[in-house]
Amino acid sequence: MGLLDDRVAVITGAAQGLGFAIAQAFVDAGARVVLGDLDGGRAEEAAARLGQDDHARGVACDVTVEDDVDRLLAAARSAYGQVDVMVNNAGVTRDMTMRKMSLDDFGFVIDVHLRGTWLGTRAAASMMREQGTGGSIINMSSISGKVGNPGQTNYSAAKAGIVGLTKAAAKEVGFAGIRVNALQPGIIETAMTQKLSEEVRASRLADVPLGRFGEPAEVAQVALFLASDMSSYLTGVTIEIAGGRNI
Repeated sequence: MGLLDDRVAVITGAAQGLGFAIAQAFVDAGARVVLGDLDGGRAEEAAARLGQDDHARGVACDVTVEDDVDRLLAAARSAYGQVDVMVNNAGVTRDMTMRKMSLDDFGFVIDVHLRGTWLGTRAAASMMREQGTGGSIINMSSISGKVGNPGQTNYSAAKAGIVGLTKAAAKEVGFAGIRVNALQPGIIETAMTQKLSEEVRASRLADVPLGRFGEPAEVAQVALFLASDMSSYLTGVTIEIAGGRNI
């Protein structure tokens, strides 16, 4: 028996990186998954890479567009009959100092992370309440939302906002058996973090007591814990996955 047997999960930003790693962990645990991504073709390719017959589907989704988010969840319910887990993972960066950052760059990052997470949380909670079976919503914050990073006033603000959103949502929907929790990864080896300069990478590594960057699979295993009944009495919490950085 897998931890997620007979569960259906929706994951945004799932064509690569943390989103794909979470999808892989969920499928390995017995779930059927719907991968949402801005690039629908890449989402379908990612679903095919999971290698499970009819256990994964890819759907185009712009998480900042309400109708897209609603269609993503509707596609999961149409394909598999229900939605038990929602992972709001889609994210972008537009790093630069405040002095150089445009209002558009600030707003774009806020919209994708914070607006996108709010839309996904609201839509998933509504569907889970209709089903009457409870569920688990997992929102992707970041250690940047705890401590802030220079050049990331947009990203850090969005990720901090996700923590507040998670706590408020948990209080609103707990009565329906819906749990809402957040993850705060530190430096994880993904395409996004590999774009950092060697100087920045070395500086951040120096702050990690475990002496290494994390792997996507390590984040995925914590997401699996929050998606499963192993965390049945956890809601409104934020779990850091950062190797001890910024403790």
